[in-house]
Amino acid sequence: MAEKRLNEHHIIDKILDSVEKNEDIVKKAVEILKEVPHYTWVGIYLIQGEDLVLKYYLGRPTEHTRIKIGQGICGAAVVDEQTVIVPDVSSDERYLACSVETKSEIVVPIWSKDRIIGEIDIDSDYPCAFDSEDKKMLEKIADVIGDVIQ
Repeated sequence: MAEKRLNEHHIIDKILDSVEKNEDIVKKAVEILKEVPHYTWVGIYLIQGEDLVLKYYLGRPTEHTRIKIGQGICGAAVVDEQTVIVPDVSSDERYLACSVETKSEIVVPIWSKDRIIGEIDIDSDYPCAFDSEDKKMLEKIADVIGDVIQ
């Protein structure tokens, strides 16, 4: 899957550039991440009260615009305070089905100071699409977003 990736530094530089231009970091990060070929659906949720609220996404429509913390893989990432990679969503009972085409998912918490304020949620139509390199890159991007949003 080496061909699937865009250069990590290029992606992070584009996101940092959007911060310097004072662009909407949530929207710009989603747009840039959606360019990665195996990222079929990309969204950013922000925490409001006890819910994760979808702020912006690109991909197939979803009914999951508001998710209770603790529900689904997205809610689990907040409760567990860590990135969750699911290689096969059909084998994870926490998965909230959005699309029958989705095969795998990664959810990365966005931290600001000492608390989670949201998360990056990415689905792929490919099984086992996410690895440690995706995790590392997305956690760096989540750090940038958390620093900007605070």
